[in-house]
Amino acid sequence: MAKNLIELTQDSELKSVLETTNEVCVLYFWAPWAAQCTQVDEFIRKDLAVKYSKTKFFIIEAEKFDHISEGYEITAVPTVIITQKEKIVGRIEGVNIAKLAKDVNALCAAANGISAQAGDAAAKTEIEQDLNTRLKGLVERAPVMVFIKGTAVQPRCGFSKKIVGMLNEHNIKYGYFDILTDEEVRQGLKEYSDWPTYPQLYIQGELVGGLDIVQEMIESGELMDMIPKESVAA
Repeated sequence: MAKNLIELTQDSELKSVLETTNEVCVLYFWAPWAAQCTQVDEFIRKDLAVKYSKTKFFIIEAEKFDHISEGYEITAVPTVIITQKEKIVGRIEGVNIAKLAKDVNALCAAANGISAQAGDAAAKTEIEQDLNTRLKGLVERAPVMVFIKGTAVQPRCGFSKKIVGMLNEHNIKYGYFDILTDEEVRQGLKEYSDWPTYPQLYIQGELVGGLDIVQEMIESGELMDMIPKESVAA
C-alpha cells in the first residue's frame, strides 16, 4: 500500500495531520456494504494515490467514524472531500470518476511536480481506460445482458418494456443494467458499442443490437440459436 494512503483507525490520525499541514489532503468516505464504492476505491488506491504520491489520501469508514462524517455532512457513500488548511476546497459525491480525477489534479498537481495541463491529459486517458474496463465487465456480467431504462420489473420507456417482454416471453434468462442510474455508463456505452440508442442487447459480451434488430432475429429464429443453452429456462 502506498505510504501516502492512510486507512483511518483512530480520530487523532486525521486531526493531527489536518491541524499541522498546509497541503491538500483527500478524505474518502466509504462503507463496506456499499458496492458502488468499489470503483472509487480502486481508482484512489491504484491511480490517484500512486500518481500524487506527495498528497495524503485518507480512507475513512463513514459509519465507524460517524462524528467525522457528520462534521463533513456525509449523507451518502462514496463521498470524497478535498481539504486544505482545514477548509473544504472540493467535494465529489457518488461515482463520478471524471470529476474526481479533474478536481484532484487541479488541486494537487503543483504540489506533486505535475503541470496541470499534463495532469489533465493523463487523467483523461486514465478515465477512458478505466471506463472501458468497467464497460467490458458490465457487458460480460451475464451471458445475456440487456441495457435498458428502468428495471426488468419496471421499465421506464416503451422500447425497454418491449425488449424485456420479448426476452421473458421466450424464457431467456438475462442480466440487466439500468442506464438511468449511471450517466457515465449511459454515455460511455454508446461509444464503446458504436450504437447510439437504447435498449442494447449483448450475448457473450458481443453487441446484438437494439429493439428492431432483436425483434427481427426473434421472428426469424436466429436469436434463439445464439442464446447459450444455460440461458434458456426449462
